[in-house]
Amino acid sequence: MTITESVTLMLALLYGASQLWWAGKRYGAVAATVSLLIALAISASPVLLAGTLLAIAGLALLQWRKPALAKGDVRINELRAACQHFIALALLIVAVQYTINSLMLKAGMTPVVSRPNVVDAFLPIAGAIEVKGIVSLGLWDQTHPAAAIMLGIVLLTGILCKRAFCGWACPIGLAGEQLYRLRKRFVKEELMPPRWLDWPLRMLKYLLLAAFIYLVVGMPAMGIPGYLQGSYHKIADLKMALFFLTPGLITLCCFALILMIASWRRQGFCRYLCPYGAILGLLSFMSPLKIRRNHSACLLSKGMKCDKCTRACPANIIIHTKTTVRSDECQACMRCVAACPKKEALGFALPGNHAVSARSLMLGVLTIMFFLPLIAWLLGYWDSQTPDAIRMQLLQMIDHVGH
Repeated sequence: MTITESVTLMLALLYGASQLWWAGKRYGAVAATVSLLIALAISASPVLLAGTLLAIAGLALLQWRKPALAKGDVRINELRAACQHFIALALLIVAVQYTINSLMLKAGMTPVVSRPNVVDAFLPIAGAIEVKGIVSLGLWDQTHPAAAIMLGIVLLTGILCKRAFCGWACPIGLAGEQLYRLRKRFVKEELMPPRWLDWPLRMLKYLLLAAFIYLVVGMPAMGIPGYLQGSYHKIADLKMALFFLTPGLITLCCFALILMIASWRRQGFCRYLCPYGAILGLLSFMSPLKIRRNHSACLLSKGMKCDKCTRACPANIIIHTKTTVRSDECQACMRCVAACPKKEALGFALPGNHAVSARSLMLGVLTIMFFLPLIAWLLGYWDSQTPDAIRMQLLQMIDHVGH
């Protein structure tokens, strides 16, 4: 685990523990903090210790500069935006670190910074093949173990927290939102596709998901060990990086199309093209958490007209006439809850209208996303075992390394 990963991980988890404290869940806060101290003692890692100290300093700075945010006493939209930007900033730092590491390997030099293993989160197909190897052969990959861990974590958020990963954590979704806002500054119209076109476009992401599933399912189980030990898998992340850094004409056209869709319609990429959005949308039907409306408290039950929740929804889901929102497009962003003029009328809740606050949802997402990698790292299922010397050698002939 690199210092960047340890700081990000401990900052997220300690912030979560502090939120339990400020919410009055003192026993939970103490238990969470003790768990982190035990993990620190078990690992006896100077990197994790340094990350913990830097995380504490970061929390102290946040408490000094943004005390309301430090206590979680901010509005839903502000809390969600802070969570999104925190994760995006962490990934930006990781990207810089990974780039430095890769460029030094390319130059034949010993890297001054370690490779952050969290970049394996961008290898979903490799992660799925690894999961298949674990299930069918009991084989744990030692090259990109974090790929399987991160894939499992993202899928787990869908089962437990609906599509909260999309609404609260995904940096691509955040980038798409910023592109949409930039376009709105110059072209005010919504430019919404007609209903007859919207539904077929939504199916595109499911077709992409089906293609990825076909690749994984179609690989014979007995061929997995050879793939995991092959040269291509050892530098799959570098292949991916090269694909984005040196794109061809077709790739550039695809990027241009994605940017156009993201700016054309709010959440356009998430709605039409994201395979993760497709699988999380399917898994979200299993989640016990849903947007639920308390009809007796709603203004509509009093004969008043109100559709603020529907107008606030970036996915254009009709909320104000539904008791429970079951759409696969709902990202649990809670914008509708924030817009509702009657606090008790709408909520992100369990069956029986047991509402879950925005703070609790954020804590759930952060716990799944950061505590589970900590456990994986302690158990030895996080760091890549491929030496830098092998990556350096393969990087020199990367154009000739194929499947």
